[in-house]
Amino acid sequence: MCGICGEINFGINGPVHEKVMLRMLDALRHRGPDDFGIFYDGIACLGHRRLSIIDLSDKARQPLSNEDGSIWIVFNGEIYNFLELRTWLERKGHIFKSKTDTEVILHLYEEMGEELFSKLNGMFSFGLWDSKNQKLLLARDRIGVKPLVYYYSSSQIVFASEIKALLRHPSISKEIDWEGMELFFTFNFIPAPWTIFKDIKKLEPGHYIVFDKRGLRIHKCWDLPTPQYITNEEEAISRLRDLVNEATKIRLISDVPLGALLSGGLDSSVVVAYMAANSSRPVNTFFIRYGEDKLFDESLYARAVAEMYGTNHHEIDLSPSEGLNYLPEIVSSFDEPFADSSAIPTYLVCKLARQGITVALSGDGGDEIFGGYRRYLGEKYINYYLKIPPFIRKKFIKPFVTKLPDSKGRKWLEYNRRLKIFINGADESQKKRHYYWLVYFPDKDRNELFRDEIKMHFNSLGYNLIKNLYQSYPSDDTVNKMLYVDFKNLLPYDMLTKVDWMSMQNSLEIRSPLLDYRIAEFAFSLPGSFKVKKTTLKYIFKKAFNKYLPQILWNRPKQGFEIPIGEWLKRNNKFQKLFWNIVDFPGFSSQKIFNLKKIKSLFDEHQKNRRDNSHKLWAIFVFQWWYQHEYGLK
Repeated sequence: MCGICGEINFGINGPVHEKVMLRMLDALRHRGPDDFGIFYDGIACLGHRRLSIIDLSDKARQPLSNEDGSIWIVFNGEIYNFLELRTWLERKGHIFKSKTDTEVILHLYEEMGEELFSKLNGMFSFGLWDSKNQKLLLARDRIGVKPLVYYYSSSQIVFASEIKALLRHPSISKEIDWEGMELFFTFNFIPAPWTIFKDIKKLEPGHYIVFDKRGLRIHKCWDLPTPQYITNEEEAISRLRDLVNEATKIRLISDVPLGALLSGGLDSSVVVAYMAANSSRPVNTFFIRYGEDKLFDESLYARAVAEMYGTNHHEIDLSPSEGLNYLPEIVSSFDEPFADSSAIPTYLVCKLARQGITVALSGDGGDEIFGGYRRYLGEKYINYYLKIPPFIRKKFIKPFVTKLPDSKGRKWLEYNRRLKIFINGADESQKKRHYYWLVYFPDKDRNELFRDEIKMHFNSLGYNLIKNLYQSYPSDDTVNKMLYVDFKNLLPYDMLTKVDWMSMQNSLEIRSPLLDYRIAEFAFSLPGSFKVKKTTLKYIFKKAFNKYLPQILWNRPKQGFEIPIGEWLKRNNKFQKLFWNIVDFPGFSSQKIFNLKKIKSLFDEHQKNRRDNSHKLWAIFVFQWWYQHEYGLK
């Protein structure tokens, strides 16, 4: 795992001086603390920060070239089938000078050109410079595990693993993209191709860029295939077990210590089970326990799995008040505004794991491909709800639920919040309902939050994005349509962004077996009824793996990897003071973005238990922290 950056410039002056590249690389130091390297030829300048995982020798240093030095690459990630590909390439006469997976890509490009992506199974982003053809290839893996951002203008392209590195380049400004802002205050994250900056774009998963003297062209190299549904349940279970076993096994290749992040949930527990089956020594597992908060404590489940498989289990206690101490280093590390509060425990479990290992496997992806979120059940319940006469729904049920106070404790608050979300979208079309169930800032609240000169830039981008995803999925299967939307939006831009940022801040590589593209393709070849059956979420996944897990995990309720932001906002004086210091800072009036009256109203509603506004207030807090940090304001 590494950090990459570079520039190709066909202009008169060529690319930036190597000193600028060094500054860009310095911004990526956490991604690769072991080594760095630069390649420069007058048109191309490539930079690399190395976290040594496979082939720890100097022969694997990047930028890496082919035999004659005509092709150079900077690579971030892992190619899990590289040994198989290396054997195939050697039979075709290619000669290797290292044992790294990076070199496989160079020779694969020599052999196949732009068709190489069909051969790669891994998580990656890379920049490949073909000096003979004066062509740059920028690519991102199928699922979007590894990030890639870029700036483009006519004869020049600059790319990097993180926005922070791009901002150290003199060509790139910090002008805010109001479309990116609208999307952040819709989803709590910013999907590709947008970023918070007008000059910077994200490359979408499963896409690659070709840049040469003719300009920039973006190509799609992968998408989920049109489903041919498997209808035999036993066949599906057998294939799923084989796929998860193989995906886990190939992710155990490492020349450095390896372990697992064990949350106590179904997905990470299955991964640990298969790690144990394929390992000759006990698996190292790592877990964060909330000592003061039983509602968020999954330690009982994690310990049961650790005991069943004899892992070397490591736990750390974290109280909500202790979590506050890590806020500055966590929020300041974000590339752009990002309001998934589970970034905090993710950061801390990665910090714990890095004390003993360099590579960790995780259970990411199971919910988005096998149907683990409650909204998939909500879509099923809609059919029953809509049988109630419209007059009763609109005149009695919706007004009653909307006015319910959030005042009967934490569990009631959570159930009440879900009920309100359900009712809010119930009378809409499926795609609009799904949108309503995803958004954190409904249109009304968002419009009231911003000043007129800001909201005039907004254009319902969030809903249009969801609508377009619905229209692009080639099946009428209700559950799979929802899963496709979350697979293409929520998974890469929230879940995987969070894991990438928080793990890389700790120089820890995360590998996710359930995000093997073959498992994703298989999952979408199963009908939705195999995923949501009656009131059971992830039905086929549970049926396939329940026998490998402690009974205490069977049918346990879904529990998010979260921290109690709502409680902090109500009862933690330290956080309340910090919140207002950040949100209503001295330069607030000159910022000319937010309506302070609306923010105070949201805070007051939350304090008095009239509404659970924790997600909205957290998004405002995170944005203001980012804004002050990025623009040097106090």
